[in-house]
Amino acid sequence: MFMCVELMLNAVNLTFVSLGDDLGDLGGQVSVFFVLVVAAAEVVVGLGIIVAIMRRRAGATADDLSVLRG
Repeated sequence: MFMCVELMLNAVNLTFVSLGDDLGDLGGQVSVFFVLVVAAAEVVVGLGIIVAIMRRRAGATADDLSVLRG
């Protein structure tokens, strides 16, 4: 599901950039920059969780991720 959300965000980003280019305004490109920064922060958090699981357990499997549910 999250992959679909990222694809939709990228489509909106492309629309912002193309519309900003047509209008000669940098606002679209600036907003895309901030959206990409937030997406990169999401990736960092996700990778941090994966690294923490791998360090905690010698061999992590997909079943080990159920620990995150609480």
